[in-house]
Amino acid sequence: MAAFTADSIKEKLTKELEAEYVEVVDTTAIKCSTSFRVLIVSPQFEGKSLLQRHRLVNHCLREEMKEIHAFEQKTLTPEQWEKQGAKYTMLESGSKKGIRTPLLVSNS
Repeated sequence: MAAFTADSIKEKLTKELEAEYVEVVDTTAIKCSTSFRVLIVSPQFEGKSLLQRHRLVNHCLREEMKEIHAFEQKTLTPEQWEKQGAKYTMLESGSKKGIRTPLLVSNS
């Protein structure tokens, strides 16, 4: 079993990315912390491309990524989050194991 949890990932992302909102869902069938879906709202994403945002997140979790097998991330600026009404979350997106349902938010 991994030495980290969804809660520890959330704490790390919140602190290191100065995130205003972070949601982390362990999507492994037996909750063994090897597959995650995350939603991160951070001012550090301002002016950055989607690739640059994902690189920031991946760098933040570089040690954890050595043990993670699947990692789906949604990265938004506070302005993008506000435009979406801050109402759609990963849990509400309807995603189930084996089915990818997109969030109702965008990085545009």
